[in-house]
Amino acid sequence: MLSPYQVVDTYFLEARHQLLEIAALLDRHDAALARAGAAGNGRQAAADAKLAALRQALRILAEPATDRERTVALLELFATV
Repeated sequence: MLSPYQVVDTYFLEARHQLLEIAALLDRHDAALARAGAAGNGRQAAADAKLAALRQALRILAEPATDRERTVALLELFATV
């Protein structure tokens, strides 16, 4: 079993990569919004729900340790999208 330090040391680069990918997705979304202006289409509501779920997931991940596992919380959140 890994120590708390070893967990962070072992998985830090992978987690950093995944967070950078999320940041890039949000940047691409913002750039697409800027290009499209106010124009939207019928898929916008679904995209908004997915984006809201991603932002809620980031809030869940940022919370200090709770009695509920973050993985379970995210699975439950994404099951609604």
